[in-house]
Amino acid sequence: MVGFISHDLCSLHEMGAGHPECPQRLQAIKAQLQHSGLWEKLHHFTARAASDEQILRAHSEAHLHRLKTLKAQGGASVQVDPDTSMNPHSLAAAYHAAGSGVQALELLLSAKESSVFCAVRPPGHHAEYATAMGFCLFNSVAVTALQALKNPAIERVAIVDFDVHHGNGTVDIFKDDPRVMVCSTFQHPFYPHRYYDIEREHIVLSPLPAGTGSETYRQVFERDCLPAITAHQPQLFLVSAGFDAHREDPLGGLCLEDEDYAWLAEQIIILANNSAEGRVISFLEGGYQLQALARSVESYLTVFCDSD
Repeated sequence: MVGFISHDLCSLHEMGAGHPECPQRLQAIKAQLQHSGLWEKLHHFTARAASDEQILRAHSEAHLHRLKTLKAQGGASVQVDPDTSMNPHSLAAAYHAAGSGVQALELLLSAKESSVFCAVRPPGHHAEYATAMGFCLFNSVAVTALQALKNPAIERVAIVDFDVHHGNGTVDIFKDDPRVMVCSTFQHPFYPHRYYDIEREHIVLSPLPAGTGSETYRQVFERDCLPAITAHQPQLFLVSAGFDAHREDPLGGLCLEDEDYAWLAEQIIILANNSAEGRVISFLEGGYQLQALARSVESYLTVFCDSD
């Protein structure tokens, strides 16, 4: 079975009327998976919250203190940065989003699941070591990677980020940690304009101009990511699965199709089977056109279910 982790709190987190990172994103995914029949093929789990100890492996004490202080101020909503705000449920949702990855790791290492998809909000890949930004509070994929590296069976991790926006937070946290390879494909120049030109052997960056479509995207992924990951021989794959590179997404300018997310799943599974006993944890990041998001998640998850 393929695991699917979520939590009701993730649907209570809101950043205001009209904000693209909205609870309806999870509702659309669930409705699509139910309509397709895929929902019944998944093994469902309720996310547990991460501990402060787990959060503080990826983030500074000052960062955590700031978010707790903002929550303590109360009120309907508090602003974290110009794009990001918190309502009274947001911090708890972020703890559970980060905790979903730790929980997924336990499921994989105990061989209870072959792969896990974390359908959680808020997203995480823009959250840097000391900064919340870009709709993100905690970097869930980083929390999970650092938890994994405490296990003697995991010495190397690969993070694949195919969100239309560069995963600056993930790069910031792991820029000096060669145990973790970060492969990020992203539109450029584009938000967040940070860490897009850093040079490290274990940081593989693939900037793409607006208008890039399926054929070019696949060629770049094959050229940059496949050989680097194969050489790294990771024992765990983590995926920042943002679906906003879809041609219908209003926040991006890349032109991927539903089928490209199935292709990405196929590539990730081949790589994971090669060195990581098939272990893959995927985290929902971006994707803001609800129908395109839901279809793309279905395409992506179908491949994992069919390969199980």
